[in-house]
Amino acid sequence: MFKRRTPEAPANPPQVVKPGGKGRPTPKRSEAEKRRRQPITAPATRKEAYKKLRERQASDRVKAREGMAKGDSKYLLKRDKGPVRKLARDYVDARRTVGSYLMYAMFAIVMLSLLPVPAARLLVLFAPPVLLLVVFGEGLMLSRGVKRLAAERYPDEDPKGVGMYAAMRAMQIRRLRVPGPQVKVGEKDRV
Repeated sequence: MFKRRTPEAPANPPQVVKPGGKGRPTPKRSEAEKRRRQPITAPATRKEAYKKLRERQASDRVKAREGMAKGDSKYLLKRDKGPVRKLARDYVDARRTVGSYLMYAMFAIVMLSLLPVPAARLLVLFAPPVLLLVVFGEGLMLSRGVKRLAAERYPDEDPKGVGMYAAMRAMQIRRLRVPGPQVKVGEKDRV
């Protein structure tokens, strides 16, 4: 009764390919397992395993550092992610700021303090507070400008902390900024 065929039924029925199907029969489990198996290349000793792990971690760190320097969003820190932060970075990087030269100026002031000239000592006394006031004022102006621009371009994004972010970036030496500057000085049309 079971497995009985009628004489009209063909011995090999034609293969019907369904639209959207894979176009081949499903492999047997044993065949799939054979293809999946690979030789185990485990390290022979624990010391060798740690060495491989350290090498892999070092290469990952190098890759992450390069990606962060380029501004690749995959590698950015949480504080640097988002379109508003990118706008703030470009806004600051497109301008020359007094804050970016602050360290050089402070170094020059320290050098002047070593001179035995009374005028140099008087300059050393008054220059740092004046310089810091200028940098503070510049930071406030940058902060307000970035907040206004961010509110215009990204009304749905949260602008919390973007002003301080821009002011702190403006005080860093341009070559040492991370992520690296993506715009040149004077390219205000890209911002």
